[in-house]
Amino acid sequence: MEEKLPLTTLQQQDEPWHTKYRRQPQREKGPFVAALGGGTGLSTLLRGLKKHTSNLSAIVCVTDDGGSSGRLRENLNMLPPGDIRNCLLALANTEPLLAKVFEHRFTTGEGLAGHSLGNLLLAALTEEFGFEQAVIAASRVLAISGEVLPVTLEKLTLNAELMDGRIVHGESNIPQAGGTIRRIFLEPATSQIYPPARKAILEAELVIAGPGSLYTSVLADLIVPGVRQALQETAARKVYVCNIMTQAGESDHYTAADHLQAIYDHLGSGIFDTVLVNDNLDIPPSLLQRYAEEGAYPVQPDLKRLRKMGVQVVTADVLSQGEVVRHDPEKLAKVILTQILDW
Repeated sequence: MEEKLPLTTLQQQDEPWHTKYRRQPQREKGPFVAALGGGTGLSTLLRGLKKHTSNLSAIVCVTDDGGSSGRLRENLNMLPPGDIRNCLLALANTEPLLAKVFEHRFTTGEGLAGHSLGNLLLAALTEEFGFEQAVIAASRVLAISGEVLPVTLEKLTLNAELMDGRIVHGESNIPQAGGTIRRIFLEPATSQIYPPARKAILEAELVIAGPGSLYTSVLADLIVPGVRQALQETAARKVYVCNIMTQAGESDHYTAADHLQAIYDHLGSGIFDTVLVNDNLDIPPSLLQRYAEEGAYPVQPDLKRLRKMGVQVVTADVLSQGEVVRHDPEKLAKVILTQILDW
């Protein structure tokens, strides 16, 4: 592989960039929080938390193989940039116009249609300097609060074994397979957690997983070798934020306890000490009907079973009032920081 040229403002010869140029946390800027996951769930969480702390580390899954990210991953042999881009934008403190341009998605053009400008910028920076430097450069351009870290630098494929014995290869294919998931696993199995991500978990006061697609975002992060060990070693409070709706092809008919059980099945019990569950199921019937047509339904709390699983259960109204059913960033951050962390 061609040797990458040094990015002089970010990289020095005496020590790795991620050691020298990680933002130095300052206690007065808020609690130390590490958030794990991917997709829109993680970016929603980050948008709320960044108003309360700058000591924020987003640890992002890297198994996306669909859409623009999948094309760039395959064509340029790079880590998928989409979830990284979403987290960078969620933490951005730059001019709204720059953030909007970063989000721009081309609709026409041979080879361009479907790509976002932010993905292409990360791809260009990666080709020039390598993925690590690309993320830190984009972080500076967007003046983000905290830091965005890939969970690993390995190029991974997420696979699923279904209850009927089929093996499904590729994250984007799993929800489309039409079966019940028995387990997910990564190839290669020899990947390791990115050292700065491990450090962020160990230094955190609070570690949060979710919300997000249970298998293809949350567990895709948690099963990377080294993540479980870091979660076991950290002194942080560890919280799982359960989804509000089920997801067709991933969590059909799952209650909140079923979500936690899936995590236990992959990582063992005792990884999380707290589960946050939305208790506002007052969703407009027209919106519920639209979701039902896609095979998605409200997640039932199942609180009695959850408590028997050895976790503290926190219930709260964290529902966003809008055209989609998702967590409200500000409500979510407030509940996490006041009711769970007692900040």
